[in-house]
Amino acid sequence: MANNEDQFKKVISHAKEYGYIFGSSEIYDGLSAVYDYGQQGVELKNNIREYWWRSMVYMHQNIVGIDAAILMHPTTWKASGHVDAFNDPLIDNKDSKKRYRADVLVEDHAEKLENKAKKEIAKAKKRFGDAFDEEQFVTTNPRVLKYRAEKQEILDRMARLLEEEDLAGVKALIEELGIADPVSGSRNWTEVRQFNLMFGTKLGASAESATDLYLRPETAQGIFVNFLNVQKTGRMKIPFGIAQTGKAFRNEIVARQFIFRMREFEQMEMQFFVRPGEEMKWYEYWKETRLNWHLSLGLGEENYRFHDHEKVAHYANAATDIEFNFPFGFKELEGIHSRTDFDLKAHEEYSGKKLQFFDPEMNESYVPYVVETSIGLDRMFLAILSTSLQDETLEDGSVRTVLRLPAILAPVKAAVLPLVKKDGLPEIAHDIIDDLKWDFNVIYDEKDAVGRRYRRQDAAGTPFCITVDHQTKEDQTVTLRNRDTMEQQRIPMSEVAKHIQNSISYKEWLT
Repeated sequence: MANNEDQFKKVISHAKEYGYIFGSSEIYDGLSAVYDYGQQGVELKNNIREYWWRSMVYMHQNIVGIDAAILMHPTTWKASGHVDAFNDPLIDNKDSKKRYRADVLVEDHAEKLENKAKKEIAKAKKRFGDAFDEEQFVTTNPRVLKYRAEKQEILDRMARLLEEEDLAGVKALIEELGIADPVSGSRNWTEVRQFNLMFGTKLGASAESATDLYLRPETAQGIFVNFLNVQKTGRMKIPFGIAQTGKAFRNEIVARQFIFRMREFEQMEMQFFVRPGEEMKWYEYWKETRLNWHLSLGLGEENYRFHDHEKVAHYANAATDIEFNFPFGFKELEGIHSRTDFDLKAHEEYSGKKLQFFDPEMNESYVPYVVETSIGLDRMFLAILSTSLQDETLEDGSVRTVLRLPAILAPVKAAVLPLVKKDGLPEIAHDIIDDLKWDFNVIYDEKDAVGRRYRRQDAAGTPFCITVDHQTKEDQTVTLRNRDTMEQQRIPMSEVAKHIQNSISYKEWLT
């Protein structure tokens, strides 16, 4: 665990040192759980968003995108259930004065049992070597079965208590399990109470006439209220989808783990409208499609798993998370939900407007069912950054820090380096940049010895370095160095753009 914690600290400090993420308004001592994306971070974030958008909108003829406003009519949030039900169960420790989400405390306790089971499996694997049959061991070993049964029972009990809104029962469960405050070790807890997560604001010139509004806690409702606008103007036929990326705001009391849980964050969501009765077919389709999108980036199949919800939200009939193995363990990265017709029906009821689709094949009108895919852009950023940051021991025993970002997402695609700052080499380097900048984000770097510049670009995540030397003047060739392999090849200046383009082709990455 310590290694993972060390890795996470390394990711956070690297993100700041290389211009990826800064604490918000740092010169005023910052704002808790709010972050700014730096000059490298904004590029990586834009590239992740673009990678999602192209795969979701351009690759599907029946999916279009919108950009709805952050501020919406307040009745929207009444209809969606956020005013009455968008709550977290919170508990305070009386000794440390720290506040926690009660359900997260219980989940973390349950995860410790899972870790015990994994230790048993790892020990057995070491003992039996190649002869080890993991599947048989997991299904027959009494200790593994006991730990996993305990874990499941705890999670089932908590889900039941939360569903019944039995907050006293949640506190009793925490006490029964002997869960201590992670900071102080104290078991002196307050009662559990619900806390609404929406940020309130005002619309209007004077306090007396102002309307109470909310900053949107999710982007999905902007899609639902525009369902008919898009369907009619786009002449869309069911099944079809509406995609959107944008900011959402949640007054997270227990915001933590860097950019994993923030108060201002960005979502990438798609609502797919289908015939009633066909939702499970599309739910399975989108589970597979979304996992394949993640796997296309090459972050390692072992880092992903599905986690089906024991307790589905009141509007859903199926829900799963794609979880990612962050430095602090497997946590939710993307949600895929079958939301039934809850949203459109609720907006019909509260607005008095019909939100139905006339299906010419069936010759009837109906309120479509919805399958949702929803991913946190900031969480995706963290998944990529934390997996890509590696320390690599080289043949000579030295260690290099390399940020192996997928080339298609890398903020800067190439750095152009003149070997020396004289003899006309900087001028040739600038000519190369002037040629490449139309198609790629490229930078010029002339400070320090060329070896140190390579290391700097490796740590910043730049996939290619193009070195201009004295031979370039004679035969118009340059050295192209690959970040991941450190291989160098001599190529004509005229072929540099083609080499970079081949490494960042959407067709190559997404198929």
